[in-house]
Amino acid sequence: MKYQAASTGKSGAYAQVELRDVVSGTKLNERFRASESVEKVRLEQRSATYLYLDGDNYIFMDSESFEQVSIAPDMLGDQSAFLTDGMEVKIETYEEKPIGIALPAQIEADIVETAPAMKGATATSSYKPATLDNGVKVMVPDFIKEGDRIAVDTVESTYLKRV
Repeated sequence: MKYQAASTGKSGAYAQVELRDVVSGTKLNERFRASESVEKVRLEQRSATYLYLDGDNYIFMDSESFEQVSIAPDMLGDQSAFLTDGMEVKIETYEEKPIGIALPAQIEADIVETAPAMKGATATSSYKPATLDNGVKVMVPDFIKEGDRIAVDTVESTYLKRV
């Protein structure tokens, strides 16, 4: 689910990884050395369209069979904030059971709240917090103002460019 590479001078490089059991859904934090290998689980991906939030579940429509698929919010995590009506996603399944989604690499969103630009702060690239129309907070360059439309990386929740 999450991955962070680190390196210490004495013990060498390692990866701190947050894993989720595809069957039970339990989370586990694990540390792997650079020399270790991990077998990746084989997931099937199907195209789907996000429809709506129905109480506790997110409802998607399979693009091929037109069946509705229900996914619990804990399977989506922070990705649920980026979902918009009609968004095309990939539903990841393991043994025919949906376990998560793959969002598009980037989305476009409007800035609804941010601090005004500081005068004379053009010598260095400075960033300021901003709130998007979907409620996600990202750091944006100083020249971005309220009402601007930006592209956001859905994996890292970071600013990419002004659209």
